[in-house]
Amino acid sequence: MRVQLLTHTPDLEQVVAAAARLCYSPSSIDKILERDPQEREALIAKVVSLGHFSVLEHASFTFGIEGISRACTHQLVRHRVASYSQQSQRYVSHKERFTAITPPSIAEHPDLENRYNALLEEIHQVYRELLEAGIPAEDARFVLPNAAETKIVATMNARELHHFFNLRCCRRAQWEIRAMAREMLRLAKGAAPLLFASAGPGCLRGACPEGAMTCGAAAEVRREFQGL
Repeated sequence: MRVQLLTHTPDLEQVVAAAARLCYSPSSIDKILERDPQEREALIAKVVSLGHFSVLEHASFTFGIEGISRACTHQLVRHRVASYSQQSQRYVSHKERFTAITPPSIAEHPDLENRYNALLEEIHQVYRELLEAGIPAEDARFVLPNAAETKIVATMNARELHHFFNLRCCRRAQWEIRAMAREMLRLAKGAAPLLFASAGPGCLRGACPEGAMTCGAAAEVRREFQGL
């Protein structure tokens, strides 16, 4: 898996602070931008702590993600306050070979992994035969598995990223999207540390929100994300 932060809104934290300041100030747009960094840091910390997340919607982040499965992107695109562009299985042929993702839980069992790989090979052969018979790629792709590797560009604003990290950095999230979310959070924090200082699974900010479904390791999770 490879996750890249392709681009983001220029002057991220300045824009968010200006938007927050405008809500409570009679000053002109030009004036609300003219503040010192310490004041900006205090304002953003206050806004985030109060949950005034609407101002975070002015900060946008675009990620390039590759080496993930279709199973993972099916989960990702459920986050609807976002924009996605995914590699098409209609226009990108996998006739020579489609790459598949192997879950670690399967890789731990050599006999099952061999059967898994044999099944993927059979799928590949059927897929190639369909294409060679003149079946359109848009129809031949029906045999391709959730394991098929894909690439996607995803754009989210900072508010939606907070929501995304809250759900997908949790240990109860599926392993692949959790690894992706964790890397996205690391990159987002690097670009805007003030905006994402408290971002991550819900247990970072209080009791685990999963109730009876908790992993029971909130203290360990907090230590994990402290060093991110």
